[in-house]
Amino acid sequence: MQPSESFQAEDPDARRRLDLVVTEKLGRLSRSRVRDLIETGHIKLKGQLARPSQIVRAGDLITVSEPEPVPAALTPAPIPLQFLFEDEYLAVINKPAGLAVHPGAGQPDGTLVNALLYHCRNLSGVGGELRPGVVHRLDKETSGCLVVAKTDRVHQRLSRQFADRQVEKFYLAICAGIFRQKSGEIHEPIGRHPIHRQKMAVQAKGRQALTRFKVIKAFDGNTAVLCRLLTGRTHQIRVHLQHLGHPILGDKVYGRRTSGDRLMLHSWRLAFTHPETEKWVEFTAEIPQEFGQLDINLDELLRSGPRLTSAATAER
Repeated sequence: MQPSESFQAEDPDARRRLDLVVTEKLGRLSRSRVRDLIETGHIKLKGQLARPSQIVRAGDLITVSEPEPVPAALTPAPIPLQFLFEDEYLAVINKPAGLAVHPGAGQPDGTLVNALLYHCRNLSGVGGELRPGVVHRLDKETSGCLVVAKTDRVHQRLSRQFADRQVEKFYLAICAGIFRQKSGEIHEPIGRHPIHRQKMAVQAKGRQALTRFKVIKAFDGNTAVLCRLLTGRTHQIRVHLQHLGHPILGDKVYGRRTSGDRLMLHSWRLAFTHPETEKWVEFTAEIPQEFGQLDINLDELLRSGPRLTSAATAER
C-alpha cells in the first residue's frame, strides 16, 4: 500500500460529487480510476466508505490510500500486433477489429493485453491486474489507433490528458443513409439506457457529449464520415450517429443487425503530447480494406471547410 494522503474539502468543493472532487484535487488520476478506488474502499469520506456520486460538504475529510500496482497474472499470447510507434515509455498500436482490449466476462484471454504482455517487456501497473498499460480502450469491433503506457508516470500523465480533453481522436465511420449536412456538431448528453442497461442512449440527464463530423463521400445509399470526439463517453460515436438517424454499418447493438460483418468504425488518428519528451505527436492507422476506396485525402479534408479541429490545433 502506498502512503495515504488526506485533505479537507473546501468551499468550492461543496455540493459536488466525491469522484469529481478527488479527480481535480489529485490531478494525477483519471476519473474512472478514482471511481474504482472509491468503490474498492481505497478512498474514504469522513473515514467511512462512500459512493462515487456521494455529495461532499465543505470541511469533509477525504483520505486516499492508493494500493500498489498489482503485477499482471495473465498469460502472454503471441497474437500479431502492428506497432505504429514504440519507445521506452509508450506504444501506439493499430488494433485489429475483433480483438478485445482487456479480459472480461466471457473473454478470459486472447485479448490485446495478452498480446502486449508477449510483445512488450514492461507495462504500467496503474490500470490494475487485468489492464496493465491500458490508458483508454476501443470497443472490440473497432479498429485503429490505441496508446498503451509502459511506466506508471506515463500512464498517469496520459490519463490526465484524456481527462482534460487534450488528446485528439479522429474516427472514420461508414453510416447508413445519406446525410443532409456536409458537416456538423452533435452536442447531446449520453447516459445509460433506461430499459436496456447494457446500452447507452441520448438522455437529458446524461453526461455532456460532443462529436463533430464531416461527410467524406456518399455511395450505395451509405455515407462515409470523419468524426472527432471532443468528449469520451461510452459508445459515443455509435450513439450520436444513431441519434442522427444514421447508425454505423455493422453495429449489432445500435444499428441494423444485417448490415455487415464488422462494425465500420476505425480510430484513424490519435494525437497527444508525449508525456516524457513533451513533443506533440500524431499517429495514423491505415484505413482497413473493408472500408473500400474512399478516394479522398483525409488530411486535406481536415484542413478544408468547417474545422473539425480547434484553433489551437490549427496553429501547430
